[in-house]
Parts: sequence; C-alpha cells; structure tokens
Amino acid sequence: MVPRATARSPRRVAVVVPLLLIGLLLGASPAAARTPVGPQLDKTAPVTSPPATPAPPQRQLPAPSTPPAPAPSYDVSYPQCDDALPDAFELAIVGVNGGRVYSPNPCLGDGERPSQLAWAGKRLELYANTANPGPRLSDYWPSGQEEPRPCDTEEVPGADTPDCAYDYGWHAAADSYRTAIDAFISLGLAEAGADRTPEPIVWWLDVETANTWRDDPALNVAALEGARDYLESVDVAGVGFYSTDRMWDSITGGTERFAEHPSWVAGASTLKGATRYCDETGFTGGPVRYSQYFLDGLDANHHC
Repeated sequence: MVPRATARSPRRVAVVVPLLLIGLLLGASPAAARTPVGPQLDKTAPVTSPPATPAPPQRQLPAPSTPPAPAPSYDVSYPQCDDALPDAFELAIVGVNGGRVYSPNPCLGDGERPSQLAWAGKRLELYANTANPGPRLSDYWPSGQEEPRPCDTEEVPGADTPDCAYDYGWHAAADSYRTAIDAFISLGLAEAGADRTPEPIVWWLDVETANTWRDDPALNVAALEGARDYLESVDVAGVGFYSTDRMWDSITGGTERFAEHPSWVAGASTLKGATRYCDETGFTGGPVRYSQYFLDGLDANHHC
C-alpha cells in the first residue's frame, strides 16, 4: 500500500546523515582518504639541477717558433779581393789560385790586401784550378822525368802523352798545395819550413772550360787523375770536383772514373734551384756535396 511505503523513507535518510556528519567531524574527506601516505614531491616547485663542476682552465701552449735559417756557405777567390765578406757563414771554400794553375790568389795569405784564409778561419775548405794546356802552350809541362810517371824519356819518348798529362796535373796540384802552405806560414798558422797544412783540409778541383784543355778527353782525365793523386798523397781530408754537367762532359767526355768522389755543382741562380741538384747524381757519377747559387753578389753554396 502506498501510505506504508512512504512512512519508511525518513528513517533511511536519518541513518545516512549522521554517518556523513561523523565523517566531517573526523576530517576524513573523500579526497583526503585517497592521498597516499609518505613524503610527496611538490610538482609546482621548480626543479633545479646540481651546480656543474667548472672545467679546469686550458693550458695555453706557446706557439711553435720557427728556427732561424742556417747561415749559408760561401766560396771566394781572387775576384773577391777587397770585397766586404760576411761575418756569419757556415763554411768558406777559398780558392788558392788566381784563376789558372801556377798562379797564386793574391788575397790568400798575409799581405797588403785582406786575407781570405784568415777570414775563413777553421771553417775552411780549399779549391784549386785545373787545366791541360799541352806541351806547346805550357812553360810548366814536364819533360825527361821518371816520377811520378815517365814522361818524354829515352825509354818512353813523347811529350804529348797521357803519362805526361798525368805528371802535369800532379805538379800543378803540388804547386797549389805549396801556395796554401805558404799562406798559412805567412799568417803564423804554420811553422816555417812546414810541408803540410796545419790540419787536413778538403780540396776541390775546379774543372771549367774557361781554362785550357785538350781536344782529347783521355788526356784531360789523365791530368785530373794526377792532380787527385797528388792531393791524396799528402793526406788531405778529401778530394772532390767542381763543375757543371756540360763542362764536365766537354772536358772529360763524361767519364765516371771519379765516381767515388763528390761533386760540387755550379749553375743555379737561386737557393731553390740549387736544392734540386741534391736529388740528382753528380757529374762525377757520385753524390752531390754542394750546389752553388748567387746570394747578395757572392757565390753561396747549399750543403746537400
């Protein structure tokens, strides 16, 4: 019946209301009941990273320095008499002759003009001119001698022979060596009567078409052999040859009889050009020791 059902409704509401009031009194809201227990992250606060450790300062390395270029080497002889010569140089190669055999360089030792030998000091090598003028043109041509080889003797007649050319080269080199000794003596660097230079020195034999040569390369080679053999007989520090490919071929026929000796090559005008010769075989058939070029009005030399 309808009246009975209506009468029960107030009692159900009464029960619910007190339970709700009890929950409010106790502070247990539905939202609070769902909050997890424990420390919580405040998502509204900004998140900060720990401070970064500063990088150590970079050590500044000094910029690489360019080493100074080595001082060049020079060669001088009678054309440079009275010229102002450099104070700094690696090596000096000094000519003992006045441009031809049996003639002294007037600026070699002590005298009225500055000594190129004194200028070079211990950083010194020497060079001597060579030639083969033959018996018709030379006042110094050997005749009638047995040593070092028989030349125009009764047993071996004839003055224009390879043996006589050998003797000419031998005696021409002996004269150049004596000229050097006399220059050392005049400077007080060797005792009077000395027959050797104070120290063994490297010698270069200058082979140029400006000097007089025979048309027969075999006679010219014999003269160079005589000059080389004399210098080696007095225990020099070494023997080499100065020339160019063209002059060497013209005078010696391109012989390789001196292939065990170094070449000092002329012909370059700049240092860059001179260095290229170092990668080539020398005109003797041996290695290139020096290559010559021009520098500030002088002949300079690159050491290969």
